[in-house]
Amino acid sequence: MSVREKVFDGFKATLGARVLNNVANGVLMLLMARVLLTPGEYGLLFLVIAIVAVLQLVADLGLSRSVARYVSDRKETDPGSIPFLIRTSLRYRFLMLAAVAGALILGRDVVAVLLDTPELSTLLVFGAGYLVCQSLYSYHNIIFQGFNRVELSAVVESVNIVLRVVAVVALTALGFGVAGALVGYAMGAVIATVVGAALLYRRFYRTYEDTGGSRELRNRLLRYSVPLTASHSANVLDRRIDTVLVGYFLTPVAVSYYVLAKQISEFVLVPAGSLGFSISPTYGEQKANDSLEEAARMYEATLRSVLILYVPAAVGIVLVAGPAVDLVFGTAYSGAAPVLQVFGVYVVFQAITAVTTNGLDYLGRAKDRAVAKLVTSVGNVVLNIVLIPIYGVVGAAYATVITFGIYTLVNVYVMHLELSLDGWRVVRSLALTTAVSGAMGVTVLVAMPYVSTIPTLAGVIALGVGIWAALAALSGLFDPRETVGLLT
Repeated sequence: MSVREKVFDGFKATLGARVLNNVANGVLMLLMARVLLTPGEYGLLFLVIAIVAVLQLVADLGLSRSVARYVSDRKETDPGSIPFLIRTSLRYRFLMLAAVAGALILGRDVVAVLLDTPELSTLLVFGAGYLVCQSLYSYHNIIFQGFNRVELSAVVESVNIVLRVVAVVALTALGFGVAGALVGYAMGAVIATVVGAALLYRRFYRTYEDTGGSRELRNRLLRYSVPLTASHSANVLDRRIDTVLVGYFLTPVAVSYYVLAKQISEFVLVPAGSLGFSISPTYGEQKANDSLEEAARMYEATLRSVLILYVPAAVGIVLVAGPAVDLVFGTAYSGAAPVLQVFGVYVVFQAITAVTTNGLDYLGRAKDRAVAKLVTSVGNVVLNIVLIPIYGVVGAAYATVITFGIYTLVNVYVMHLELSLDGWRVVRSLALTTAVSGAMGVTVLVAMPYVSTIPTLAGVIALGVGIWAALAALSGLFDPRETVGLLT
């Protein structure tokens, strides 16, 4: 099987799982927002999840990404060390999980007082259970990427989301509210963890002859986890600390506006996230084989593809955000619309980052992106503290877009230093994509006054997609026949 076929098979498996994930999450989000929870409860749920995600950084310590990198490097050259790597990483994972979950339970009253939200005291007990389950689930999801078997990550991810939806809907419908939703999230993750552990043991752990490892290998594994911890920590802070700060300065209802807008913007990131997750291990393999030229061409093609897809998506989000939020989620969430418009730009930066950052890890440039992420994350916190009191929930969105944009540009530059990219091809594609997106945007803008129902909204969106596809094909941005052939 060629490198391209291998990457695309992994991409299709990951894309399928993430499409299922997003569809299920979309149904869950809609049910919780419109039927099962009030805006205040919805915001409270995701405030707890944000707090848990921040604390999970300490429990994870970048070990899953570090062991994935060493598995990718050694599965051919030193396969006997694979069981040792798995054992070592899991041992440290369990120790840190016990410490962090215990600290969260003991300190829950302090957190509730700091955020002036008494309900958090009880909810964070459930949050501690969710932290343990989610951390172990993510470990298996990432380590399969190291084996370049992302289809197994897709299986684990699918199990998690399907069971999560069933459990959350059942428990909240029975009247258990936010606590029931947290238990539902944990149930999905724990069953997915069991499936992941079984796959890891049967497909990999017991198939390698265990020759043990050394203290030096353990120390190298731990040392490489440090920059990965820094970069991943900064990434989670970017994605979660803004939610916590909105809860601190404003109210749970404001949190619901912010979280809802962010969730909607992230729905369209499924293809980019799937492609980045699937292709990243290949960069490490290409570097090990001294094939950096091929890796460079692969990254350029990937970057052009995400720009072709996500620049017009950003234009569409900005134009339809207002009526889309009101018609789909109800006027109770109309405060999310201006936030969603700002996040239209964030979508482009996120898509580029999705196909870049994991690749840098596999190329051994984790330290560079860790520094960039740490600096921009600190900047994000500072900007949130400055802008939220002035502009409210929209200020948090401004802070995220500004700092994440800087981080994205730095990542692309580091990738250029590693692979010597042909920037002219990318710039030319971006210019043409912007022109096509502008033409599409004018058409959508003209049609917007006719939007009054969900069917008319869907019709205008379909019109925009059709205009974009036709202009993109005519301009040579992509070949429709080649695209259909790849997808089938």
